[in-house]
Amino acid sequence: MLFGLKNSPVTFQAIMNKILRDLINTGEVASFIDDIIVGTEKKEGHDGVVEEVIKMMEEIDLYVKLEKCKWKVKEVEFLGVVVGPDGIKMKKEKVKAVLD
Repeated sequence: MLFGLKNSPVTFQAIMNKILRDLINTGEVASFIDDIIVGTEKKEGHDGVVEEVIKMMEEIDLYVKLEKCKWKVKEVEFLGVVVGPDGIKMKKEKVKAVLD
């Protein structure tokens, strides 16, 4: 990272918080720097929320890399934990390492 860009992750997080504010406030979206997770209670509205996130990002010339995306999964690893319908769980490998 260049000397003058030391705070770029913080700046990018502020941008993501600003453009996704409404969806974050409803609890449908969580964002941490360049990771975005869309979680809805029902399958019916999920695609609409994903489309809305992508449109918001396109408006400010940000794009998603499709090969890094996971679509319509029940559990996803996010920030080192597994998030799913049963709540937040530790990764099995981490739990096993502690027990052993």
